[in-house]
Amino acid sequence: MAGAGAGVVEELVKRAGGCAVIDGGFATQLEALGADINDPLWSAACLITKPNLIKEVHLQYLEAGADVIISSSYQATIPGFLARGLLIEEAEGLLRTSVHLALEARDEFWKSTLRKSKPVYNRALVAASVGSYGAYLADGSEYSGSYGDDITVEKLKDFHRRRLQVLASARPDLIAFEAIPNKMEAQALVELLEEEDIQVPSWICFSSVDGKHLCSGESFEDCLQIINASEKVAIVGVNCTPPQFVEGIIREFKKQTEKAIAVYPNSGEVWDGRAKRWLPVECFGRKSFDAMARRWQEAGASLIGGCCRTTPSTIRAVSKALKGRTGH
Repeated sequence: MAGAGAGVVEELVKRAGGCAVIDGGFATQLEALGADINDPLWSAACLITKPNLIKEVHLQYLEAGADVIISSSYQATIPGFLARGLLIEEAEGLLRTSVHLALEARDEFWKSTLRKSKPVYNRALVAASVGSYGAYLADGSEYSGSYGDDITVEKLKDFHRRRLQVLASARPDLIAFEAIPNKMEAQALVELLEEEDIQVPSWICFSSVDGKHLCSGESFEDCLQIINASEKVAIVGVNCTPPQFVEGIIREFKKQTEKAIAVYPNSGEVWDGRAKRWLPVECFGRKSFDAMARRWQEAGASLIGGCCRTTPSTIRAVSKALKGRTGH
């Protein structure tokens, strides 16, 4: 695990017994609690309408055994909030709120854990989520990596810059760049971390539809070369990816990087970006997710969780499988 922040990550993984557990699907759980997320802002809309539900989801994942909880800012962007009629100060305030809600949930849960005679949890870390440019567009391009000919590295840096500054100022433990679909955006994020001298350790996770390339069709190898050169990025991996591809991806990454590897795939259902609906699982039953998690750990993953359509029950099963816990 090379680079800045590696110490934080190594300590987390060590405390977790060799593999830390990341939380699961956020929008899925918000809907289960009654939130309406049929909105261009997706789950980030609840930062405006129902922040109490966001905190409740964080607490549910902590109870399930998550060692890392991810803020509700994946689709929270300043342009997106401005389009809703908010002032820039309000938009930046909501970004900070996304981190503060997760920090509050973590601190409250940890206090309650310490009151118990035999704590079975670790003090979780909070990762501030940064979604891709395509997630802001909400047009399916986050699943294709096709941003158009006029998008450049500089434009992507300008898009991400202020959000990254604001989220880092909220003092999360980590910054999670999630479901990055193309090499250009990976390059932009690595350059931006250097330009802004961000001191919070980061991870960059890619998305893939075939297990061999990014969504754009570009190779993992080319992207890992960019990330390996950055000391700001402590963790690399994949999320929002079909679970049946993950073991092979981990083995490929292990050949090409010394950084810690994080994987948190989808349940196996497929999102139709144009129809905006989930298509059913075809390859396996959800019950095998925790069994696959053990294989991912054996293949070399240091952080494992779930993305879309996974739930606290999924993460509870993963935590039990990886840590042998029976207390929750």
